[in-house]
Amino acid sequence: MTAPRGPSAATSPRSGHVLLLAALAVGAFLPAAPAAAQTVDERFTACLACHGADGRSRIPETPSLGGQPAFFVVAQLFLFRDGRRDGDAMVAAAKGLTNSDLTAFAERVTRLPPPPPPEDPPDPARFARGRTLTLRHPCGVCHNPDFSGREQMPRLANQREEYLLKAMREYKSGARLGYGGAMSQELAGLGDQDLVDLAHFLSHLGPNN
Repeated sequence: MTAPRGPSAATSPRSGHVLLLAALAVGAFLPAAPAAAQTVDERFTACLACHGADGRSRIPETPSLGGQPAFFVVAQLFLFRDGRRDGDAMVAAAKGLTNSDLTAFAERVTRLPPPPPPEDPPDPARFARGRTLTLRHPCGVCHNPDFSGREQMPRLANQREEYLLKAMREYKSGARLGYGGAMSQELAGLGDQDLVDLAHFLSHLGPNN
């Protein structure tokens, strides 16, 4: 198990924030594809068909949006729009969105309630192992101690378990890029069972845990 460490200057939340702001600023001067003849509300309603109208996804490997920070939402939509993140459905959904549209989508996401813990109780051993891993690594430094997320760091608390595991596996393998490579660095010393336990812990966080 690796020793705890904080984010380096090169991969700190602040540096990632600055890089994304710069990318958004450049994107504002680039021509966007023609937007579909739909309002933002109509397009957002279509998004909720998969991500959950109450902020909680019921579809495997499809993340819940409730409680996500506005800047994180803008950043991810920007990456999908520009083809910097994989996902045919999301790339198609983000195509043609203007920077103002990205902000409007983010504002609507912030109105969604955070998802509740799953109905099934956590496995005590896996939950405990996951909690220990978060204490040995700076997960709570970037994502907040309660894993509610902030700025460009997503909310992890009560996210779908299989989605969390999928995302961490992709970060660890390099298939998905994080801000300045921070996530791949933090996950580098963890085995797959560690990722399984982390996903279980984060997805089952609740007031009594």
